[in-house]
Amino acid sequence: MNNRAFGSTELEVGALGFGGAEIGFKSASDSTVDTLVGIALDAGMNVIDTAAMYADSEEKIGKAMSGRRGKFLLFTKCGRCPPPTRSIPGFLLRSDRRLRRLLGLSSRYERFDWHPRALKWNIEQSLRRLRTDYIDVLQLHSCEEETLRQGDVIEVLSAARKAGKVRYIGYTGDGKAALYALRCGRFEAVQTSISIADQAAMELTLPLATARGIGVVAKRPIANGLWRPNQRPDNVDHQIYWDRLQKLQYRFTTDKRDFEIALRFTLSVPGVHTAIVGTTNPQHLRQNIRHAALGPLAKEEFDAIRSQWLRISKPDWVGQL
Repeated sequence: MNNRAFGSTELEVGALGFGGAEIGFKSASDSTVDTLVGIALDAGMNVIDTAAMYADSEEKIGKAMSGRRGKFLLFTKCGRCPPPTRSIPGFLLRSDRRLRRLLGLSSRYERFDWHPRALKWNIEQSLRRLRTDYIDVLQLHSCEEETLRQGDVIEVLSAARKAGKVRYIGYTGDGKAALYALRCGRFEAVQTSISIADQAAMELTLPLATARGIGVVAKRPIANGLWRPNQRPDNVDHQIYWDRLQKLQYRFTTDKRDFEIALRFTLSVPGVHTAIVGTTNPQHLRQNIRHAALGPLAKEEFDAIRSQWLRISKPDWVGQL
């Protein structure tokens, strides 16, 4: 696996990283996760990316990494995962809100997803579930620009870094919020959508990230393979990419190299350091590793995809969370 310097950090990341969303949401067995982590390790993949909100993904990854923590860089995300009502932190947050309402006091935290107490709870739970005493890159999980501008959420991550619980802090998201995250100068990493169906970041945020030495993680690098289904999917998020790909009509999508070209396109985008692929299928992971090992896409193939996007895409084809 080709390693790349992760922006201005001291981290060296593999061009391909393993994403933990599917193993959580699709209830992968512990043995399957252990197999996937083993395949990643054997191939030289060193980035594992997950999140507090990905069901039991962190817990499964923590089990699978037992005895091999030092061989991986752990990226996870906080936010979008408030403490449950019956937990002590959840009870205190809700009690505080009720009291403030009774007193006629306003609160900036009507949603608990981004309350500083909720984020602190997220971080402690992530450390426990991942069975580690530090996280290599901790990211805010797609909060709005307004929330970022308040500053409290960033301070929580900064405090965790000062306490030695986190090495670097980042932001996961797209659009204007991601642009503000880069401009504010508080983050060392950004994770954003980049694929054959999602190229807005290549003009909006990647140039600034490169100029400022920010580590860049590409999410959804193969656009969920949504050029293949003949019918529009039921999943609303998937519908967006499916609709775009119907209009883009890339020639390579009917070729047997379709997945290879799609992944290598993202890996060839200037400024991208690692691309996160998630799966519960060991064969699919091995296939992605083989594709990544082929290196950058030929210039003519890359330029053809990029030109098609610039010609067909609409102004509202923004990055997807």
